[in-house]
Amino acid sequence: MRGPSGDPSSLFDDTSSEVNNHGHGDVGKGPDAYPGQAFLSDPMSNLAMAYGSSLASHGKEMMDKNLDRFIPISKLKYYFAVDTVYVGKKLGLLVFPYMHENWEVSYQQDTPVAPRFDINAPDLYIPVMGFITYVLVAGLALGTQNRFSPEILGIQASSALVWLIIEVLAVLLSLYLVTVNTDLTTIDLVAFSGYKYVGMIVGVVAGLLFGRTGYYLTLLWCCVSIFVFTIRTLRLKILSEAAAEGRLVRGAKNQLRMYLTMAIAAAQPVFMYWLTFHLVR
Repeated sequence: MRGPSGDPSSLFDDTSSEVNNHGHGDVGKGPDAYPGQAFLSDPMSNLAMAYGSSLASHGKEMMDKNLDRFIPISKLKYYFAVDTVYVGKKLGLLVFPYMHENWEVSYQQDTPVAPRFDINAPDLYIPVMGFITYVLVAGLALGTQNRFSPEILGIQASSALVWLIIEVLAVLLSLYLVTVNTDLTTIDLVAFSGYKYVGMIVGVVAGLLFGRTGYYLTLLWCCVSIFVFTIRTLRLKILSEAAAEGRLVRGAKNQLRMYLTMAIAAAQPVFMYWLTFHLVR
């Protein structure tokens, strides 16, 4: 076949010059060939990006400070610094506190060591997990009696939480009225008040397995154990230094502190029974 001009070579036009022109057309055109590159190379754009990054970092820092003011995140990390060994020993101590001798919290440079290094240190891991497990066990107990419903389980959980808040507020008010100078914090009180969930869980599980007799016997043991645990733990925090050293407590103020310690410890079995007796039939 021949092309329109009759020349056979016209079928194969030479396009190498066009390819070269297109392939190297953008070389040497500078930043205008790529708008994104021009944007990144602009000093004003770099300055804006640096300012935006600095503003974001400053905003995050301000948010962390304000959040830590209302929710002490740094302190909460201490109370959750636990490991498996600590949890196992602490659970054993809550159920069998009678053989334990040294109840003082260890310090390092005026700072209490993390709970995983000291069994006497308060933690929030066991109270939080104990509360969740208690709600689940309560749902199981209600389910075996054909009384389970989401509403009842929600009431059970909210009731336990409300009583815990009331207990902590009552202790704080009592410490204020008695003018006790102690290093106990609100989080410490939440931890000590939350330890009773361990005995409550053991009592309800025993009731499910062995009936009301097993429930009462197991709960009685756990109530005595938590009473002894609370007395021996809080007396070093609430009573005077003389009491902490084992000497006789004298004076009206120290007597009030002793009564307050015993009242806090005695309240634990009352709440344990109040929150569990209706779960076992």
